[in-house]
Formats: sequence, C-alpha cells, structure tokens
Amino acid sequence: MAAADPRPIIIKKVKKGHHGHHGGAWKIAYADFVTAMMAFFLLMWLLGSVDGGKLKGISEYFKSPLKTSLAGGSSIGESPIILKGGGQDLTAEDGLVKKILEERAAEAEERRKMKAVKEELERLIAANPTLSKFKNQLLIDLTTEGLRVQIVDEQSRPMFGLASAELQPYVLDILRELVRPLNDMPNRISLSGHTDAKPYAGGQKSFSNWELSTLRANSARRELAGSGLTPGKVIRVVGLADSVLLDVDNPVSPINRRISIILLNKKAEEAAANEGRLPSEPIEAAPGSSAPGGGVSGSPSKPAASPT
Repeated sequence: MAAADPRPIIIKKVKKGHHGHHGGAWKIAYADFVTAMMAFFLLMWLLGSVDGGKLKGISEYFKSPLKTSLAGGSSIGESPIILKGGGQDLTAEDGLVKKILEERAAEAEERRKMKAVKEELERLIAANPTLSKFKNQLLIDLTTEGLRVQIVDEQSRPMFGLASAELQPYVLDILRELVRPLNDMPNRISLSGHTDAKPYAGGQKSFSNWELSTLRANSARRELAGSGLTPGKVIRVVGLADSVLLDVDNPVSPINRRISIILLNKKAEEAAANEGRLPSEPIEAAPGSSAPGGGVSGSPSKPAASPT
C-alpha cells in the first residue's frame, strides 16, 4: 500500500467578473480627450482666421498681460475685436446690423417727412377758402402704406354724378390743390376708387361697382396729370368697389363713396412695383398710365343703375 501523500490538496477558485474595459471610466476619459481636441482645433481655427496685426497683439498680451490694462484695455493689436470668427462681422461697414439700423433710420425719416406733409396739407386746407369749405370731406391720415388723402362724398355734395365717373367742379379744385404737395415728395402714389354697397340692377355680370370705382379713380388720375402732376408719379390705379368700407355698420353711407390717394412709402412702393413679377425678372419703372384692378379699361355701356 502506497504511503499517504503528505502534500495538502489546494483548490483554486477563479472568480469571474467584468474586466475594467467593460466599465464606464474609459468613456469619461475619452470624452475629456475629444473635448480637449475640439478646443485645440477651435483655437487653431481662430488663430488662423485673424490677420497679422491681431496675432501680434495677442502675442504681446501674453508676454505682458498688464500692458493692455495699463494702456486703457480698449484693444489688442490693430483692432478692437480680439478674434474674428469665420462668419460675417455684423458690426462692419457692410454688416447686417448696420443695414438694419440704416433701414430703420430711413423709414423713421420718411415717416417724419410724411407727417410734415400731412401737417402742411391740414394747414393748406384751413387757410385756403376754397378747400376749407370741404374740410369735412377730406380725410388725411398715416397708414402702413404711407400718407393717405381721401375725398369722400356727402349726402348733399357728391363727388360724381349719379352712376357717373365725371368729377364735380369742387372735386377738380381739390385735386388741383393737392398736386403741389404731392410733387414735393419723391414718393409715387396709388389711387383707388370706392363705392358704397348699393348694387347695380344687373348685378356683377355686367357693368357694376367694380367698373364704376375703377373709372372714377382713373378720372381723378387724369385730372391730377392735367394739373401738373409729375409724369410717372402714379404707380397704380385700382377700383375696389365696396370691398373696403369706411363705415362698415352702414354699407350704403355716402362716406363709403370716395377716392383714396396714397403717397406710398418706400416699402409699399417696392411692393407695388414688384407685384406679379417673377424673382428673375428685371425691375422696370412703372409707366404713369393707369393699371386698373377689379374693373375694365374701356368705357362699357351702362345700364340703369342706382346712385353709388
């Protein structure tokens, strides 16, 4: 029988578990590395986008940080902007901020001039014996399109004959007086004719308030042109019938029968000039002749009509 082995029996147990690379510590280290690389490349890009004067200024700053502060701390190198990014400098001469400020300043100046014209017209009406009699029929206000002058009907003093586009003598006097202040402004004008809501007997299938309002607006344009209005001043002549009422609560009120003359601001003038134009089409100066909207260009026969 063999002698007993004096060596002890050793049992080795292996404890299995996740290795270090399965944990999250490496992710944090990798994220720090990526962040550092991103910051490094960003710094390189910024340094590469500045000119020699700014680089020299940055170099001098790090050599003597107190120098800039002691000198006033207003700039580094040759520019008050330390680093210029890759985009457009919005504060530069052709920057977006400057353009917006210039546009707003131009709009404010234009509105100031139109307000002055409005006040001049109001003084003209008050001082002129001919116009002062009709001050209740002259409405002057500032709108989003510009300075608007409206000549409205009164029950006892209509601007036109019954269902007619022929101007009454007093309206001719008013239009002639308006020519000078309109010519004093470089802005172009838009004319629109309006009627009340009383329809023609034949409805809108034949001659209607659309045609009548257009013919009346064009009559006002002809009188202004014949009284010395600058050629090409009129950019638009439209007939709006009863689609834009002044007295909505009373659609057949005489005040709804009117001629509107709008001295257009720059934005409204550009919109009128580009109306219906494709983006690729060149912008041409609009002719001084009328471009009726909502009506017809001829003089159709008129059936029996109600007073509008």
